[in-house]
Amino acid sequence: MNLIYRNKEMCISDLELILDFTQTKTSRQLGTLKNSGVLRYKKIDQWAYYFINETYYEIIAQLFTFLEKDPLLLKDQEEYRTLYSNNELAVRKLHNKLKIYHLPEL
Repeated sequence: MNLIYRNKEMCISDLELILDFTQTKTSRQLGTLKNSGVLRYKKIDQWAYYFINETYYEIIAQLFTFLEKDPLLLKDQEEYRTLYSNNELAVRKLHNKLKIYHLPEL
């Protein structure tokens, strides 16, 4: 959830790679968050990109403000930055296609 919050949107395959989760585990977790209404998604080509439902965005922003120095969350974000800069993520390929380059600061 922190990765989606920090990076605006994330693809399942990117989350699997960064978190070293199986596709099943990642899909199950995202499905639960989607079914609860916290996350929404959009399909582009063969990928589904998940993002935080604007209704819950402020609540989630407050939560992650308290957790912004958590070492594990920082490590995951650094992994995202590395894979994004190496053009290894689906979201980076989408950004290249749309001519959007988003590499958030830590």
